[in-house]
Amino acid sequence: MSPLLKTILGAAVGAAIGFAIYRFVGCKTGACPLNSNPWISMLVWGIVGAITASGR
Repeated sequence: MSPLLKTILGAAVGAAIGFAIYRFVGCKTGACPLNSNPWISMLVWGIVGAITASGR
C-alpha cells in the first residue's frame, strides 16, 4: 500500500473516531473545545490518524 494512501486512510479513520467521540462523549455545554464542535473534533483526530498511519 502506498504511503499516501495509508495517510489518507488513517486520516479518514481518525476523523470517524473524532466524530464518534463528539457524538457519544461530546461536551454539551461547549466548555470542552475539542469535543463541543464536530468539525474541530474530526479535524484533530483526523490529523492524529494521519500522523499515526504515516509512521512519523
